Amino acid sequence: MAIRLSASSSSATLFAPSSFSHETETIPAKKLFGTWACQKNSNFHQNKHFELKASNVQPLKAVSLQAGAPASSPVTERVEKPTQEEYIPFLETDKEESTLSIVVVGASGDLARRKIFPALFALFIEDRLPEDFTIFGYGRSIMTDEELRNMISKTLTCRVDKRENCDEKMDAFLKKCFYSSGQYSSEEHFLELDKKLKEKEAGRLSNRLFYLAIPPNMFVDVARCAKRRASSENGWIRIIVEKPFGRDTESSRELTQGLKQYLSEDQIFRIDHHMGEELVENLLVLRFSNLVFEPLWSRNYIRNVQFIFSEDFGTHGQGRYFDNYGIIRDIMQNHLLQILALFSMDTPVSLDAEDIRNEKVKVLRSMKPVQLEDVVVGQYKGDCDGIRCYPGYTDDMTVSNNSLTPTFAAATLFINNARWDGVPFLMIAGKALHTKRAEIRVQFRHVPGNLYNRNFGTDLDQAGNELVIRIEPDEAIYLKINNKVPGLGMKLDRSDLNLLYKARCPREVPDAYERLLIDAIEGERRLFIRSDELDAAWAVFTPLLKELEEKKIAPELYTYGSGGPVGVHYLAAKHNVRWGDFGYED
Repeated sequence: MAIRLSASSSSATLFAPSSFSHETETIPAKKLFGTWACQKNSNFHQNKHFELKASNVQPLKAVSLQAGAPASSPVTERVEKPTQEEYIPFLETDKEESTLSIVVVGASGDLARRKIFPALFALFIEDRLPEDFTIFGYGRSIMTDEELRNMISKTLTCRVDKRENCDEKMDAFLKKCFYSSGQYSSEEHFLELDKKLKEKEAGRLSNRLFYLAIPPNMFVDVARCAKRRASSENGWIRIIVEKPFGRDTESSRELTQGLKQYLSEDQIFRIDHHMGEELVENLLVLRFSNLVFEPLWSRNYIRNVQFIFSEDFGTHGQGRYFDNYGIIRDIMQNHLLQILALFSMDTPVSLDAEDIRNEKVKVLRSMKPVQLEDVVVGQYKGDCDGIRCYPGYTDDMTVSNNSLTPTFAAATLFINNARWDGVPFLMIAGKALHTKRAEIRVQFRHVPGNLYNRNFGTDLDQAGNELVIRIEPDEAIYLKINNKVPGLGMKLDRSDLNLLYKARCPREVPDAYERLLIDAIEGERRLFIRSDELDAAWAVFTPLLKELEEKKIAPELYTYGSGGPVGVHYLAAKHNVRWGDFGYED
C-alpha cells in the first residue's frame, strides 16, 4: 500500500495495490506526520513505516525537514496524475503481497564483486531492503549458487558499528543469493532466468531491478531480453546502466534510442556513482539551507571554482578499457560535469527529482563547448624512486606504445548566464598524480580597498577567502578566512573553519553505491542522469574530443607521482588563477 500527497489540501490518500486499486482512504496530513520524531543517525532507517522517497541519511542531532511539513511545502507539491511508478511507499502494510528481485548482470565481474554485492549486503544489514527479496547473479560463466556465494563472501564486510552477529547476518544474506548462467543476447536464457525468479516470487506482486555491470555495447541486448522474457507481469521493472554512456554525442544518442526501444525513460537509471557521495548529496543542503552562502553564489562574489579529481595510481590493469575512452570521457564529461551542474544551478522549484534535473539541464545548455586553447592534456611516464619503479601508461601490455590517450586533463569552462557570466570553472582530472583527492574549491573575490594590505603590508590578494568541499578522502567542509595571529603585534594569517566529518559524525559513511541502489529501488531519480541531460553534457565536450583525435594532439608527458604536466601552470595564469589555488599546497 502506498500514500499519495495532495497539494490542494493538507491530506494524503492511500492507494491500494493494483488488485484492489479502487479502494482509497484519505488521512489528514497533520495526523500522518505529526508524531514523526527525529532520531539519531544510527537509528534513523530502522523505522520503515515512515520512508520518504529520498536517500538522505540524517546527521547527528539533525531535524527532519519533512516532520510536520505544511501542505504548501515541497514535500506536498506533487500534483501530477498518479502513476504506478510514482507511488511513495510510506506504509508497508502488505509486505507479504510483494517481493523484490535484484538481478546483477555481469555477476562475476570486478564491479559486481567489489561494489554491488557489498553495497547490497550493507543495505541488508541496515534493514533497508524489503523483508522479501531475492538476489540473482547472471553471467556467461558457468557457476553454481554455492560458487557464487563463496566468491562474493570474500568481499563482504560489516561496518564497525554493525559487527555484532556479523557472520549470522552474512549467512542470512548469502542464502538470498542465487545464480543463473546465460548469454547476454539470448532471450531463451533470460526465459530460464524468469522461471527461476518466478519460483522465488511464488505468485506475489513482483518488482524487478536489473543492474547492468557489463560493457555498454551489451546494454541494448540485455534490455531487450529482460523486457521481453524476464519482465515482471504485475510489478515494475527498472534497469541500472553503468557509464560510459557512449563516446560522444552521436553514440550516446544511439545508445539512448536503443534502450528506449524496450524501456521508457522512467525505467532507465543511468548511474554515476560519484553522485552518491556524501558531500555531493550535502552540496544542495549547503547551498539552499544556509543563508550565508546562497547570496554569495554568483559572479559578484566568486572569482573562480575548481573541481579536482586526482588519483595516486595508474590504470592498474584496466589499460584496454581506459585507452578506448581517456580521462576526459572517463571522469570529466560525467563525474565532474555532473557536480558542476549541481554546484552552479539555480534554486529548483522543489526537491522533486524532475525539478532538480530541469535546473541541471539549464546549466549544461548554457555552457560553451570547451575550446582546445583552454585545455591541457597529459600522459604519465614511468619513474623509479630508488626503492620501487612505477610503469608508464604505455608500459601496460594492453596499451599501444604510440597511444595518445590522455591520462591527465585540465580544462576551463564557462557558463553563459546572468549568475556566472565570466567566471572560470576549472576542472583537473588525472591518474598517477602525487595525491588522491576529489574536491571543490571556491575562490572568492578580494576585499575592495584592501585596508590591511595598505597599512600592514599583508598581501590579501594572495590570501582570499576560500570554501573547500572535500569529497574524498576524509570528507570535510572548511572555509579559509583571514585572521589575526594572537600577540601584541598585528600579523594576519589564514585560518580554517573546519567541519571534518569523521570528527563530527564518527559513524562510517555509507558507500555511494548503497545510496544509489536504494534510490533505484524506491524510484527516486534525483541522482540519476536523464536523457536530455546526458545529451547536453556531451555537447560540452564532443567538439573538443573530436578535435583532439582528428589533429592527433600529443599529450604532455609527466612523471608518475608528480603534480601533472607543466602546461597546467600556463592555463592557470591565463585565467589569473595561481597554481596553489588548485589545492596542491595543502
